[in-house]
Amino acid sequence: MPTSFASIINTSIFILTGFPGLDQYYPWFSIPFSSIYTLVFLGNCMVLHVIRTEPSLHQPMFYFLAMLALTDLCMGLSTVHTVLGILWGLSREVSLDACIAQTYFIHGLSLTESGVLLAMAFDRFTAICNPLRYTSLLTNSRVIHFMVAILMRAALSILPVIIRLKFFHYCRPHILSHSFCLHQDLLRLACSDIRFNSLYALALVICTLLLDAVLILISYIFILHTVLAIASREERLKSLQTCVSHICAVLVFYIPIIGLTMVHRFGKHLSPSVHVLMGNIYILFPPLMNPIIYSVKTQQIRSRMKKWCSLKM
Repeated sequence: MPTSFASIINTSIFILTGFPGLDQYYPWFSIPFSSIYTLVFLGNCMVLHVIRTEPSLHQPMFYFLAMLALTDLCMGLSTVHTVLGILWGLSREVSLDACIAQTYFIHGLSLTESGVLLAMAFDRFTAICNPLRYTSLLTNSRVIHFMVAILMRAALSILPVIIRLKFFHYCRPHILSHSFCLHQDLLRLACSDIRFNSLYALALVICTLLLDAVLILISYIFILHTVLAIASREERLKSLQTCVSHICAVLVFYIPIIGLTMVHRFGKHLSPSVHVLMGNIYILFPPLMNPIIYSVKTQQIRSRMKKWCSLKM
């Protein structure tokens, strides 16, 4: 075994992977990645600021949107130091404790975002299918309860597998597949019994991400059934228009997850750079696109931003 690999195995330090074989291009790669992170931070902060300062946006739909923007902002904060640290040539090393902490935040925030998208689907379902009871069903206190339940589900459900990562024996070279830490990546390096983590993680994905996706789909089946029963074509389009932003956000969240899963499962023959690229898309695409989607497609936010920008000019 090479000396470098032996030293990596015998420490609690893990090596993050950038784009293998493209190290000489990292200064150029750092420009678009730095720009993307800047847009993630500015875009989500702007959405939060607009919702906070505009009284007309103080309603359940926009409370959930604020939670979505805050989740995306935290996702960016949890990965920016490792992704840009590699591209800027600062460090590729991460300790086991820091890696486990990043794993917890990445997966926890993914579960949070899935839960928020489900809550937003329920909001649209109630507004379109049961509009007369909308205000009585989605009171401020009930929205807060929904948010707390989403956070508790995300924070507590992944703790069993995250805690076990600390006690695994990592006997294989501590070289990770991405520029950030993921649960499945750490399992690949462990020589301990990982059956519980593998089965629990699979069950968790089925009971959260997959179940949320199915419930979102069912809610839109009911929404479509209700909308098609509306006699006026203009009213049908108006009702569907309120769902466009949410549908785009759902696609932006789930398509990268499906893509990353397919690459991990069936793309072992692909270049490592493809795995790294799909991992970065999974992390960065939703936080980047969601503020753009809601700024363009949501009339209240778009008009408020136009008004705010005109005052600044």
